[in-house]
Amino acid sequence: MTAEPEAIIFFDGVCNLCNASVQRVLKNDTSRYFSMASLQSPFASRFLEEHGFNEQPDSIILFMHGRFYVYSDAVLMIAGKLRMPYPLLRAFTVFPRWMRDPVYRYIARHRYRWFGKRASCMIPDPSVKDRFLDDR
Repeated sequence: MTAEPEAIIFFDGVCNLCNASVQRVLKNDTSRYFSMASLQSPFASRFLEEHGFNEQPDSIILFMHGRFYVYSDAVLMIAGKLRMPYPLLRAFTVFPRWMRDPVYRYIARHRYRWFGKRASCMIPDPSVKDRFLDDR
């Protein structure tokens, strides 16, 4: 069995906003820190269940350092690992989650209407396919 990746971004594979965000992470994660898996994949279902994640996924989940991050915490943790200027977004951690998460949930709730939805999950480019865990 292969070693567990250090950090995994679970994303809604049919959401256009989520797919664009994953593309942005791939472009700005020069250290190749993150692996990705669509929430619709068998890998995601199995991994989340095996690690006791019982919440209903909304649009993004980050597994890093053995724990799960959701909503605005996930976005800000991811931003902190990307190249500049994205780490500057971590400044929003000065606001408590009860202020940040409603904004995140509002966007997540309307993401299909505003950004659209695909009929199926994205197929990664061969140059980054090794960073996607969907087939494992």
